[in-house]
Order: sequence, then C-alpha cells, then structure tokens
Amino acid sequence: MKSSESKYCNCLYFTTNALARKIEKLATESWKKVDMSPSHAYLLLLVLEEPGMQAGQIAEQLQLTPSTITRLIEKLEERKLVIRATEGKLTNVYPTQKGKDLKPQLKLCVEEFTDKYVKILGKEESKTFVRNMNLIADKLEG
Repeated sequence: MKSSESKYCNCLYFTTNALARKIEKLATESWKKVDMSPSHAYLLLLVLEEPGMQAGQIAEQLQLTPSTITRLIEKLEERKLVIRATEGKLTNVYPTQKGKDLKPQLKLCVEEFTDKYVKILGKEESKTFVRNMNLIADKLEG
C-alpha cells in the first residue's frame, strides 16, 4: 500500500516516519560498500573534514543526542577509524589513517545516495524538498 492510501496519510507523525523509513532504506543501500550505517559514515565524514571536533559539535551537526554520538564514536573507535584525545577539559575526535583512507569511498557513497533520490524525485524537486524539510524542522525546534 502506498503511504498516500493509508488511513493515517494526513497525520504528520505517520507520514514523516514512513518517509524516514524509505529514505533510510535508500541510504543504507548506498553505504553498504563501506559496511557502515549512514549515521556512522556521516560522523566519520565530519571528523575527516574537521579533525578534532568535539562530541557536542558533532551532535549539533548530525542533529542527534550526545548519548547517540558517544555510541557512534565508540563503534568507529572499535573499527579503528577514529580516536578520541583528551586535551585539557575537552575531548576531541580525530580520524585515524584507516579512517582517512576511506574518505574517497565515503564521498562516492554520498554521491550515489544523492543520485538515487534525485533520479526518483528530480533535481529541482529534490532541492526544494530538502530546503523545505529544513525550514519545517527549524520551525518545529521551538
């Protein structure tokens, strides 16, 4: 059944969650090549682009809770893709060489994911949709 045919198709909660599950499926397929979830991969990309980021900054960028970020970092540490370094009162996250070596593959995964949804939605509709979702998310933030 299509989401638009559901009994709850006019419910924001149902509709956004149905959409999130479909987007998650597309994203997960794109990130299989690096054997990572999209959240792990985007965290690693952030740290590759800004070595030394603090967990709080990562949480803000990824719009995830600090406890979720801690779990993601721990998993990336287990895979030896990032390390945490305490510098005074701050703990910063750095990519390892193994993590740095993955950067080209990670970028390809981002491109593949983007290409998938652009092919489905169209280029302009994709841009408009993402922009509008951000505006709505900002309004709901309070």
